[in-house]
Amino acid sequence: MAAGGIAGSLSRRWYERRLTPALWPLLPLSWLFGALAGLRRGLFRCGVPLAQRLPVPVIVVGNLTVGGSGKTPLVLWLVERLREAGWRPGIISRGHGGSGEGVRVVAAGTPPSLVGDEPLLLARRGGVPVFVGRDRVAAGETLLAAHPECDVIVSDDGLQHYRLQRTVEIVVFDGRGAGNRRLLPAGPLREPLRRLTGVGAVVWNGRREPDVAAAAGDCPQFDMRLLGQRFVAVGEYARRRADSCDAASLRGRKLYALAGIGDPARFFAQLQVLGLDFEAHPFADHHAYTAADLAFAGDGVLLMTEKDAVKCAPIVSGEAWVLPVEAVISGPPGGAGLFETILEKLNGRTTA
Repeated sequence: MAAGGIAGSLSRRWYERRLTPALWPLLPLSWLFGALAGLRRGLFRCGVPLAQRLPVPVIVVGNLTVGGSGKTPLVLWLVERLREAGWRPGIISRGHGGSGEGVRVVAAGTPPSLVGDEPLLLARRGGVPVFVGRDRVAAGETLLAAHPECDVIVSDDGLQHYRLQRTVEIVVFDGRGAGNRRLLPAGPLREPLRRLTGVGAVVWNGRREPDVAAAAGDCPQFDMRLLGQRFVAVGEYARRRADSCDAASLRGRKLYALAGIGDPARFFAQLQVLGLDFEAHPFADHHAYTAADLAFAGDGVLLMTEKDAVKCAPIVSGEAWVLPVEAVISGPPGGAGLFETILEKLNGRTTA
């Protein structure tokens, strides 16, 4: 079995919400992973090695599970709210899937193969400086040296990058939740669920899981929906988003949908809500597409996510549309909203 097939098989078993017999042999490795992760976090909290503080507050948007959970739309929502409130944010990211070394600046025309798909999407949609690098501290320092006007950093992922001190942490779960609640490699968790008690907020991009929500204790929790109504031509999306259509104009046509995100079913469900009938083609998260991967749609119309569009635009040969989405955040009635919760942390400037 190819490496991608093995990873896909593991991921499916992780999210069956129980420890299947096929995962039992991995439990000793899971216990070892948990011990090492705990030791590493404990050393940083004790100051050995020293975590480093940037001269501006840092907001980390991350997750406890492996793979995408909807962090990118939340980062875009947060950046927009910060700009509206008078802040001048910048974004740093790991650049997963990119082949470049060191710290790189991400521009609208940067090849996704160099910096990764999500940072390129953030650069095109966010309208703020975006820098990527395995070392988040170095990425933040380089960003601030190039853009001294920035007064807050938003880190796309990096919850476990403890060397970077942060002012507030936001953890995102999608509809798959915490899976079987086991640590890697027997489950999808990078850290135990008790880690949630120390974060600034938990955001649910899908159905809440009561036991996971309870594990967060008094941590504020919010719900997120991703809304998209109009499709944009993939070729235009790479430029100025000029040509668009609604779902009604696509109904009755032969449609194919692809999604290379953490949970492809999330995108397919969104298309179904819009009343579309299509043939679904899921791919692995961060998949590097080739023209051959898209050949199945030669006799119809291809639909995809924004994350896929940044990679597929140069190789699409037929009619193809992307569905841009916006995050909508809601919280408990009468309680403070997510942005108000974040602002309170920024104004207090406490660091984790």
